[in-house]
Amino acid sequence: MIEEHDERETICDSVNSLVEGCRLPVRMHSTDDWPLAEIISVKEIRGVKCYYVHYVDFNKRLDEWVTEDCLDTRKVQYPRRDGTTPGTGAATPKKQAPSRPPSPINVTPEPVNGSAELQAALQKRIARKRKGTFLDNEDSQEALPPPSGGQPTTGQRSTGSLVAHHHEDVVTRMKNIELIELGRHRIKPWYFSPYPQEMVNLPCICICEFCLKYRKSRKCLERHLVKCNLRHPPGNEIYRKGSISFFEIDGRKNKNYAQNLCLLAKLFLDHKTLYYDTDPFLFYVMTDFDSRGFHIVGYFSKEKESTEDYNVACILTLPPYQRKGYGKLLIEFSYELSKFEGKTGSPEKPLSDLGLLSYRSYWAHTILDILLTVKPLVENEKPQITINEICELTSIKKEDVISTLQNLNLINYYKGQYIVTLNRDIIEQHAAAMEKRSIRIDPKCLHWTPKDWSVRAKW
Repeated sequence: MIEEHDERETICDSVNSLVEGCRLPVRMHSTDDWPLAEIISVKEIRGVKCYYVHYVDFNKRLDEWVTEDCLDTRKVQYPRRDGTTPGTGAATPKKQAPSRPPSPINVTPEPVNGSAELQAALQKRIARKRKGTFLDNEDSQEALPPPSGGQPTTGQRSTGSLVAHHHEDVVTRMKNIELIELGRHRIKPWYFSPYPQEMVNLPCICICEFCLKYRKSRKCLERHLVKCNLRHPPGNEIYRKGSISFFEIDGRKNKNYAQNLCLLAKLFLDHKTLYYDTDPFLFYVMTDFDSRGFHIVGYFSKEKESTEDYNVACILTLPPYQRKGYGKLLIEFSYELSKFEGKTGSPEKPLSDLGLLSYRSYWAHTILDILLTVKPLVENEKPQITINEICELTSIKKEDVISTLQNLNLINYYKGQYIVTLNRDIIEQHAAAMEKRSIRIDPKCLHWTPKDWSVRAKW
C-alpha cells in the first residue's frame, strides 16, 4: 500500500526534482539570509536554469529569479497532492501572512458623541495593552528600508471598477516587466501589471512622463515626443505652490491617460488587477515643475460618489520620489479636499502594510497638532476638546481619530471621564518629526470647487 503525504519534507537529491509549488530555503540577494521560499516558476534563461521564488511571509516586491546555487535542497517541502492542476500554484499551501494588515479599528460610526465608541475601544485597549508609539515613522516610505530604491505608499481595493483582487495564478504572481524608463528615471517594477503582451519581454519599456503612453524603445519614444504636445497631465491644475502642482483628471474625460496611469501604478501596487472603466473615478496627480515641464511624482484616486465617505481609493508615490515626504503631502492634500467638501474622509480599507504606517503617522501628527494648540475656555483651566471637534478640524473620520489616540496611548479614564494625557516624550517626538516636514499643503493655494456628482445624469 502506498502512503500519501499532503506535504513532505525531504532531502532533495537533485534540483531536477524541484517543481512549481515546492518550498525550500533560498538565499535572498538583498540580505544574504536564507528564508523559506516557494518556487513559482522554473525556466531556462540564456541556457541557465532559473527559479522564480516568493519568500514566504515577505512582501511580493522582494520576489526574484534565482539560480541553482541559491537553493538549499537539504529540506524541501513538496506541494500537496490534492488533485489540483500542477503548475498553477493552486495547490500551494497558503500559509503566508496577509500582505495587508487589517483596518486599525472596527467601530460602527453610529453614536454622535463618540462616547460609546470610546468605551468599546478602551475596553479592548485595556484587555490587550500595546506598547510603543509610531511617531518615529517619519514617512510611509521611511518606515522600512526600500528594496531596489524605494517602496510604494498605499494600495487599497477599490469598490468601483478600477481595481480588484485578482486570482493568484502563475501569471499574475510574477513580475512581468523588467524595467521602465520614465523621464530621466529608470525604475525596476515590483509587481505584475497587465501591459500588452508585446511589451512584456522587452528589456525596458519607455513611458512618456507627460501622457504616460508606453513605447517599445527609446527611439520610438523620441518619435512620440516630437508629436506629444503635453508638458503636464491633462485636466485642471487646481493647486500650485513653489514647484509642486496638483492636477485633477476626470476618468471619463481623459480615459486613455487614466488607464495608462493605472497600468503604471499597478507595477508598484500589489493584489490588484485593472479594469478599464475609469469613469467613476477622479485622479489627483502631483507634479514637480522644472524648465522641461511638470513631472509626475505620485497620485491618488477617489470615487466621484462614495457611499462610505472614502476620500482615497488608491495612492502611490513613485519610487524615485519616495523617502522625501511626498507621501504625507498626498495624504494631506486628500484631507484638504475633504475640508473643502465639508466632510470627514478616510482611505479605503484594508490598507497596505506601508499605507497603514503612512496614514497612522499622518493622523498622529495632525491630531497632536490640534491637541497642542487648543486653548482653554477659561483661564487657568485645562483645555477641553471633543472627538467630534477634532474630526471637524482635521476632516479625519471618527474611528481613525479614536484608533490613533489608542495607538499613541493617550486616552485614559480618570474620575469618571475620558481624558487625553500628553507626556513630554510624545511632545518631543512630535516636534522633531514636524521639523523634518519641509513641504506642506497651503490651503490658500488650492483653487477648487467640489462638484455634486449625485445630481448629474451622467459623468
